[in-house]
Amino acid sequence: MKNYWITGVIIMLFAGLTYGQAPKYSNEFLSIGVGARALAMSNASVSIVNDVTSGYWNPAGLLMIPSKIQGSLMHAEYFAGIAKYDYGAVAARIDPQSVAALSIIRFAVDDIPNTTELIDAEGNIDYDRITKFSAADYGFLFSYARSSKIPGLRYGANVKIIHRRVGDFARAWGFGLDAGAQYDLKKWRFGVLARDITSTFNAWSYDLSPAMLETFARTGNEIPDNGLELTLPRIILGAGRNFDFGKKFTGLVALDVDMTFDGMRNVVIKSDPISLDPHLGLEFGYNDIVFLRGGFGNFQQERDMAGLRHWTFQPNLGVGVTIRKLVSIDYALTDIGNASVALYSNVFSLKFNIDGKKEAVTTPAEKKSNSYF
Repeated sequence: MKNYWITGVIIMLFAGLTYGQAPKYSNEFLSIGVGARALAMSNASVSIVNDVTSGYWNPAGLLMIPSKIQGSLMHAEYFAGIAKYDYGAVAARIDPQSVAALSIIRFAVDDIPNTTELIDAEGNIDYDRITKFSAADYGFLFSYARSSKIPGLRYGANVKIIHRRVGDFARAWGFGLDAGAQYDLKKWRFGVLARDITSTFNAWSYDLSPAMLETFARTGNEIPDNGLELTLPRIILGAGRNFDFGKKFTGLVALDVDMTFDGMRNVVIKSDPISLDPHLGLEFGYNDIVFLRGGFGNFQQERDMAGLRHWTFQPNLGVGVTIRKLVSIDYALTDIGNASVALYSNVFSLKFNIDGKKEAVTTPAEKKSNSYF
């Protein structure tokens, strides 16, 4: 019975790929976020990010890395360890006015049993016919950032290559572009990111065995066809401000607003075709060594058992430690849904500098920035 249940999971997976060709919620693995610091602050990072993770959040922030080379690694697990989420990136300074970076993201469920060929042609159950496969999504981001002649203004862009694979049965290649900018005004920071500005596409192709085709037909599931999956553009606006509490204590508040154009979503401000989804992040630091972080996001309306509507949200917490301005270790505790679901994930990330000579030109506000090297 268990084997037939797993077969159903595989069939639903393919059905999801078929219906996933609609624009909404495409390539969602690229919307999770990277870096435990940003995740702890509910992804409010477009305006304030200034390290190697800028290659994901806003490529303009790469100009603010404090060394010639900076790298980062992250690992997280979701749904009791079933899904693995990994991230790695490296940024290198070309000259005082430009920086390039490479970021790699992988979200996957590995060792999925394939029971579609469990029963042979004579109707016998043969457990030796069970194989395993992975459903994995990969994102490769090539980033470039450059400073502007306008003081405090910097800009950058990403070229994204996407590869999605479900065993040997289905695969897709995609391509997209992002563009972003940041502007510093005293202790204020402003940012904008245009994600998938030309619409990102995935070209899917399928290679199903005769046994799988028979299973799909017998269970009444639609057989997927080769085709394109589109990801429509979205714009993220952000603002942040630094605060000083004495000589050693600092604070940071950041607010991002995601603007989507694919129809009404269950967010704070919803309309057709534009919806607005805000998320807020907070951070308190001591002596630029220890940091406490929190955030609120994913505000949604839900119905309870009585049919009454109420608002839910996703809380996040985290801490970070910087060691001699060379290594930063960050941790985030995130709830995948809202405060009542309590399906928490532990996220760890590591950030390190190679050659600590700071070449970037920083504003007075940036020199006082908390939580960065």
